[in-house]
Amino acid sequence: MVNRVLRDDPSKSDMHNREGLSIKMIWDAMRDWRLWPIYAVGLVHMMPVGPPQTYLTLSLRNLGFNTTETNLLSIPSVVIGATMLLLTAYFSEKVDSPVAATVILQLWALPLLVALYTFERSTSQWVYYAVVTLITGFPYVHPIQVAWASRNSYSVRTRTVSASLYNMFVQAGAIIYANIYRKDDAPLYKRGNKTLIAIASMNICLYIFAFFFYKYLNHRRDKTWNSWTQKEREEYVENTKDVGNKRMDFRFAY
Repeated sequence: MVNRVLRDDPSKSDMHNREGLSIKMIWDAMRDWRLWPIYAVGLVHMMPVGPPQTYLTLSLRNLGFNTTETNLLSIPSVVIGATMLLLTAYFSEKVDSPVAATVILQLWALPLLVALYTFERSTSQWVYYAVVTLITGFPYVHPIQVAWASRNSYSVRTRTVSASLYNMFVQAGAIIYANIYRKDDAPLYKRGNKTLIAIASMNICLYIFAFFFYKYLNHRRDKTWNSWTQKEREEYVENTKDVGNKRMDFRFAY
């Protein structure tokens, strides 16, 4: 099993399981700008759907449903979300593109948020419920992005820090979106929904940037790598001091 793991990812041999991380290792991992786009999407990717999910039960109560009805009506969004999680994970493996799989959340949320923004007090409670249920039944792409950060780290020591940093950014994003819906904007949260529409639009641009960012890095490395002779490549692999995703023979996932 050990041999199989190391053949699949040789970078896992550069640390053993009892070796600690030094302050310098942590600082070097934090300074790895090649992972910053993933941290950025970690910060903002849940913001378009976070507030509707957080305030789902309150929104249903404001529509006139009692406690029992509210609890029952919140079940479909969980079922839809679980189904979308499995489908998105499967899609990610099929297309082998983290960006294509994770941007689905923003494409899912944007038209629904636009519809939610247009609703008035006279809108049918069942129409409002249907839209909010679809928003809160969003495809949960967080696990895919965790794997994306791990894959682009390509180092045991970097993975340890990058996973922690990524989750810190996700938690920071949760603190931010918890304050987007405000009391003075209730019950339709017009101002809040306008903000969510803007964030979802920004996120789509951010994912596009991440795609071309990693594509450019790979293209630049391909150009250098292909300019070397076979002997130069072998000497590099044997003697290089580059580690993790700094290696010229490593390619980023996008």
